[in-house]
Amino acid sequence: MTTKTGIVADLRSDTVTRPSAGMRAAMANAEVGDDVYGEDPTVRDLETRVAGLLGHEAGLFLPTGTMANSVAVQTLVPHGGELLCADDAHVVSYEAGAAAVHGGITTRTWNSPDGIIDPAAVAAMIRPGGGFANPTQAIAVEQTANLPGGLIHPLDRLTALHEVARRADVGLHCDGARLWHAHIATGTPLDTYGRLFDTVAVCLSKGLGAPAGSVLVGTPDHIADARRLRLRAGGAMRQAGVLAAGGSYALDHQLAQLAEDHRCARELAKVLAGLGVVDPARVETNIVLLDLTASRWTGPDLTTAAAERGVLLTAVGPCRVRAVTHRDLTDVQLGHATDVLRRLLDA
Repeated sequence: MTTKTGIVADLRSDTVTRPSAGMRAAMANAEVGDDVYGEDPTVRDLETRVAGLLGHEAGLFLPTGTMANSVAVQTLVPHGGELLCADDAHVVSYEAGAAAVHGGITTRTWNSPDGIIDPAAVAAMIRPGGGFANPTQAIAVEQTANLPGGLIHPLDRLTALHEVARRADVGLHCDGARLWHAHIATGTPLDTYGRLFDTVAVCLSKGLGAPAGSVLVGTPDHIADARRLRLRAGGAMRQAGVLAAGGSYALDHQLAQLAEDHRCARELAKVLAGLGVVDPARVETNIVLLDLTASRWTGPDLTTAAAERGVLLTAVGPCRVRAVTHRDLTDVQLGHATDVLRRLLDA
């Protein structure tokens, strides 16, 4: 893309990050083996490490977060069973119907006006079995909550939801694609979050900057089931240590840097707040959600106009646009994006 300034600020997602030079070197030098035979030491080390960080016994490396979520819910929900989740959750909104297509899983959803889970409301939705009823088998929670703007579900609410699930004897899955961000923003230990769930999927290719990969953690039985489901979905890999090494490098060198992404998001929100499109109090991590309801812009129109000026955004609704800060966004690019959006929204 060519612009008058020559600057392009890509705020579409934190998936646009590229492996750093150090990460590329670690990947090039990774010790590898055949992971289908369980012989790739770099994969095994990453799986063990992430499982331990999240307070679980076992882990499985998968190529994508979508596959990790799909496999996870299939370990918790039998074919034809029911999964509860938010109506804007990734597992029902952005995975091409994977839960239904691959797992034969039915879903019912809740709406949270403020984007934060209400454990009592979820408890009221749980359907017992008996007769022709389709009982609820599991609940899925996204931490952080992407479409509500990267919001963090408070620990007390997740703890209450854990108790709801235990009392009802239903499974609990965490789509933790950006769980790292919640950990860095709140200081809550990863294992404190992780132990509240039966399964947790964490992504390595978003804020952490690895080129691919997610890790699913759970009990040894869950992970044994997940390994077979990964194979069925075509996700078993051979010398996958070259990818796993990128994830390990990110955990060693790039996890703490997520705090800088959060700072950039707050700076952007602070400027745009004066234009009535952002509430800075709702910018908790690296996602800034623009509400254009009171402006002259639609989401698609603003993204088009911004792109023409070298700022790439994502329209996530008729009047909503998402901007995501990440490790590859420079201060110059952030300043350019801020200036372009201020001019457009103030016009």
